[in-house]
Amino acid sequence: MADLTLYTNPMSRGRIARWMIEETGQPYQTVVLDYATDMKGEAYRAINPMMKVPAIRHGDQVVTEGAAICAYLADAFPEAELAPTAAEKADYYRWLFFAAGPLEAAITNRSMGVEPNVDQQRMAGYGNFDLVAGVFEQAVTRHPYIAGDRFTAADVFVGSAAMWYTQFGLLPKTEGLMAYVARLAERAAYRRAGEIDDALIAKQPG
Repeated sequence: MADLTLYTNPMSRGRIARWMIEETGQPYQTVVLDYATDMKGEAYRAINPMMKVPAIRHGDQVVTEGAAICAYLADAFPEAELAPTAAEKADYYRWLFFAAGPLEAAITNRSMGVEPNVDQQRMAGYGNFDLVAGVFEQAVTRHPYIAGDRFTAADVFVGSAAMWYTQFGLLPKTEGLMAYVARLAERAAYRRAGEIDDALIAKQPG
């Protein structure tokens, strides 16, 4: 039995973690959780008290949060060469945390109708939505991949953000963003992961 387990729902951020696991090439087992029942049950709350997916268990280690899962798996399986080199570390960590922090906060607030005024922008870590969107556009167009000329684990998380936010109209479909998305969508691991999750969705009742 594989010592790597993915806890997920195919209609969730769990798709990020599955893509990342597929990139490592490691065997794993999947536990699919229902939002209304399993995710709130005591068994899963012992794994993630936030009652959110994804989460992974690797041996005795439990990791939650999509960005953390990507970084952890890259380090846990160095043979996949998804962790950053010394020259890539600055951009790798910078943009991985930017996507998990300022970008997601700005997107969430705008989706909920929250727009910080000028004074509030000094308190908000992301400042304002337009600033974040512009910086993100610059980040993904500086190099072919987020940390340079090579695909890394940071591209799984940053790329997932670019894909989802443009798909649902939360970020503009600029030429630079869509070129980045197109490069990532060609990856075999991304396609495999998507096929697995789409098949799970198809099996769900009505």
